[in-house]
Amino acid sequence: MKFVKWIESQKTSKLLRIFMYIALFIVVVIDFFIERQHIEFFWDMVPGFSAFYGFISCALIIVISKAVDRAWLMKKEDYHD
Repeated sequence: MKFVKWIESQKTSKLLRIFMYIALFIVVVIDFFIERQHIEFFWDMVPGFSAFYGFISCALIIVISKAVDRAWLMKKEDYHD
């Protein structure tokens, strides 16, 4: 329980967010220096594309899931009345 409270605190969540942005930045920067061995598609040559694609895909999954939840799954409080 202490760990959950520690994670949920504003100071810790701000620190974690900063850490995640730094990690994302490092991954994109490192991708500029990695030699490409096996290129199948043209976007495999674009540095940082995989990180960008993964971030956008994850964000879209979250947005679409929230929209489906609000539109289809959630019921009003007086649903059974």
